[in-house]
Amino acid sequence: MYAALGNYEKTSNYNLNSIHACISGGAPLIENVKKRFIELTGAKLVEGYGLSEASPVTHANPINGLNKENSIGLPFPDIECRVVDFEDIDKDVPIGEEGELIIKGPQVMRGYWNQKEITDATLRNGWLHTGDIVTMNSDGYFKIVDRKKDIIIAKGFNVSPTEVEKIISLHPKVEESAVIGIPDNYRGEKVKAFVVLKTSETLNEKELLKYVRERIASFKVPRTIEFVDSLPKNVMGKLLRRILLEQERCKRELVLLLKRNDQLTTNWQAADLAVLILPQIVPDLAPF
Repeated sequence: MYAALGNYEKTSNYNLNSIHACISGGAPLIENVKKRFIELTGAKLVEGYGLSEASPVTHANPINGLNKENSIGLPFPDIECRVVDFEDIDKDVPIGEEGELIIKGPQVMRGYWNQKEITDATLRNGWLHTGDIVTMNSDGYFKIVDRKKDIIIAKGFNVSPTEVEKIISLHPKVEESAVIGIPDNYRGEKVKAFVVLKTSETLNEKELLKYVRERIASFKVPRTIEFVDSLPKNVMGKLLRRILLEQERCKRELVLLLKRNDQLTTNWQAADLAVLILPQIVPDLAPF
C-alpha cells in the first residue's frame, strides 16, 4: 500500500497532513518506499511484525523513539521472545546470530481448531514457534531474515529471498520483486526473480543482473529473471511466493510432458510453449 501510494502520479494532488503515524507489516519495508511516504505525508512510518497466531502484532519500532532501519523493532509489553537454535530448540543463540523466533505472551493462541498435530508442532512448552528466522542485536531490536521454509539452498549456501528482493527493489526502475528457489540438478536449487517495473520504465535482464552482482555475493545472484506485470498477493497485500513456486512446478511438468510427446528437441522450445499453454489449463496459475 505504501509503495502504491508513493508510485501513484497524482498523490501529490491530495492533502495528506491528517496522517500522523503508520505501522508497516506483512512484508519488509523497503527504505526508499519509507522515505517517499514520509516526503508525501510528513508522517512517521515504522516497521513492525506479527502473526495471526499472536493476535497479531508482537514487535514494532517506537513511534517516538529509536527507529532502526531494516528492523522490526522491540517486543511489545508482556511479550517474551527468544531466538533459538534450529536443531536444538532449548538452546538460545548468541546475540547477533540467526535463529528461529519463538514467542510467549497472553495474546498467543491456544491452538489451531481441530488440528492437534499442527498445534503440537507450533506450540511447544508454552512457546509459539513462528518459523521466522531472526537476529537480535545488543539493544534488543529484532531483524527478520526470512521464513525458514522460504530459504533457498544453492550449492550448499543459504540464500534469503528477502535479502535478494530488497537489493532488486532498490533499482530505480523496479517497483517490486519476488524471489524463489527452483530445483536444479547441479545447484540443488537456483535463484529465480520475478520483477515488476515501474510504469513506463524499461529494463532488461542483463542490466538488472549487473546491478545486483555489484551489491551481493555471487551465489545469491538470480540465475534467471522474469519480468511480470504483477505479483501474487493475498487480500492484505502480502506476497504469496507459494503461488510462484506452484506455477514453476506446473511449468516444469508441462515441459517434460511436451518433450516426451512431441518433436520438440530443446528445453527452450518446450518452455516457450509451456508458457503459452499453462494459463489455458491451469487458469489460477496464469500471470497475475
